[in-house]
Amino acid sequence: MTFLESFQPLYSLSGFVVGALVGITGVGGGSLMTPLLVLLFGVHPATAVGTDLLYAAITKTAGTAVHGMHGRVNWRVVGSLGAGSVPAAILMLWLMAGVDRKSLEVTQTVTVALGWLLVMTAVLLIFRPQVLAFARRTIGERAPPRPATIAALTVVLGLALGILVTLTSVGAGALGVTILLILYPKLDVREIVGSDIVHAVPLTLIGGVGYWFIGEVDWLMLLALLVGSIPGIIAGSLVAPKLHERTIRIVLAVTLAIVAWKLLAG
Repeated sequence: MTFLESFQPLYSLSGFVVGALVGITGVGGGSLMTPLLVLLFGVHPATAVGTDLLYAAITKTAGTAVHGMHGRVNWRVVGSLGAGSVPAAILMLWLMAGVDRKSLEVTQTVTVALGWLLVMTAVLLIFRPQVLAFARRTIGERAPPRPATIAALTVVLGLALGILVTLTSVGAGALGVTILLILYPKLDVREIVGSDIVHAVPLTLIGGVGYWFIGEVDWLMLLALLVGSIPGIIAGSLVAPKLHERTIRIVLAVTLAIVAWKLLAG
């Protein structure tokens, strides 16, 4: 079978839709792409995660360049996150390499973890301002934490993200940004988002390469997704200023909640 005969246009169409939504809302593609591959195309969860991690590493590299050029990266935050996430990702890859990834137990573990992370992402898409306000009121009633404590908590956050992202490809976007906004209330939101994107590149790259080594990356599917997603992200970014972002976020949150329900109920 030739390359053109093996190429699946539906993957590219899905990549375009996901890319456009990422460009409009800024929500990480993993929240959309991995469940889409599992539910719509019947891809095994481990292969979907591995392929999506490389997909994320490639697409986020462009975002890294943009944020870096505009000075919207706090490298101290990136370093603290990486100090926790990189060892955690390597540990998770070692664990995944040592189990039967096609077994029912592993499949259910990845699927359930993915489902609950989608629920959390959906909640944060709608209620992030309320969550941030509550957290800041609670913290404001106490003595401000020392810089060393904040740095340690950032490493712990990186550790959690390393585990979650390597297991499900989801978590570095809505969850990571929200906690960083709580830990660093004085930083500009754009700097938080830029730092989160920069941190996600090596994390997803390590995860993706690790899954490649254990045979859980579909390269043809990855190429098809990129063919659609790159123009999709550009198109989404161009039309985003003309759309009511909160409405789009609510629709996206409801969609993620439905997808999560299907994953958890299945």
